[in-house]
Amino acid sequence: MIKRPKILIVDDDASIRHNLTEILKPVQYDIRMFDQGQPLLEALTEGAPDLIILDVMLPDINGFELCRQIKNDSRYQHVPIILITSLDGKEALAEGVEAGADDFLHKPLNKIELRARVQSMLRIKRQYEELESTLKMREELSNMIVHDMSSPIISVLLHATLMEEKVSDPEAIKHLEMIKAGADRLDSFVNDLLMAAKMEQSKFLLNAAPTDINQLALDAQKHFSVIAQSKGIQLQFELPEPAIEFTLDSNLFRRVIGNLLANALQYSPSATTVVLRLTALPNDDNGAHFQLTVTDQGPGIPEEYRERVFEKFEVVDLKRKGVPQIGLGLTFCKMVVNAHGGKIFVQSNQQQGSRFVVQI
Repeated sequence: MIKRPKILIVDDDASIRHNLTEILKPVQYDIRMFDQGQPLLEALTEGAPDLIILDVMLPDINGFELCRQIKNDSRYQHVPIILITSLDGKEALAEGVEAGADDFLHKPLNKIELRARVQSMLRIKRQYEELESTLKMREELSNMIVHDMSSPIISVLLHATLMEEKVSDPEAIKHLEMIKAGADRLDSFVNDLLMAAKMEQSKFLLNAAPTDINQLALDAQKHFSVIAQSKGIQLQFELPEPAIEFTLDSNLFRRVIGNLLANALQYSPSATTVVLRLTALPNDDNGAHFQLTVTDQGPGIPEEYRERVFEKFEVVDLKRKGVPQIGLGLTFCKMVVNAHGGKIFVQSNQQQGSRFVVQI
């Protein structure tokens, strides 16, 4: 059975409501009529309609304000709204557009024009839903592929570890360490993608506990020193004494540190230095929060792109433009830092490179 498009119509004039019904009657629409704005808002709780036809002059809520309320609700932002009014002038049109209206009709209504506008809005709504369905299917497929990648990565790590126990040649051991480091980084990247997907689906919960931030940094130093040495990069850590203790999700923040270091080492040339600096800072409550920076001497990020490198939908476009030091790892970092109530940003490292800053 084909579902009929659901149209909600609001107009305080009974003759206008009747006229609208007669004009739209030849098409099989599911039409509901209201003479005020508040009943419309209550009806929306039953489910989003396919189209709203809304009079501007209403006895309880101004049509512009009603339109604005609907469009400010994420559940109904995709629902097209046609405003109808007897008002004339560019001011009314401008206010309607500012309120979020998708179309605008003047009274008296023209039968042919109204039908055409309704069909156009319903077609746009249908295309939006088809696109949303396709994107959701692609996202689910991507998450499934990422999830399935975990098993072969773990297998590589396992066999590399077993080979280490049987190999005595120093050169072979060095290559095995590089294989393990690469597989470990890929495993971390896959876990970041899965965690980011959970966070976006509101399934993400912080497992916060008092954490030694210095120790997290030292753990990262052990892991990335091999990679830095193989690339001829000096990895320098500057940690405060006494150590900083802060309540956060240690597993997630460990990944933030790892992602920032991996990003810096990947894009830094040999014979340069990557510095991780941890600093305790006083806040207004006389407590303490901290700042972590990772500074490199790589190609740097142009100023106009520094806010965009953390957004996942910008990655492809920025890569096409040749912007370095971007990727989904930075998106994951931003999501974790935001979840802890902090902020992350990137600055220029004078005279060359980038300085990624995390403040929590």
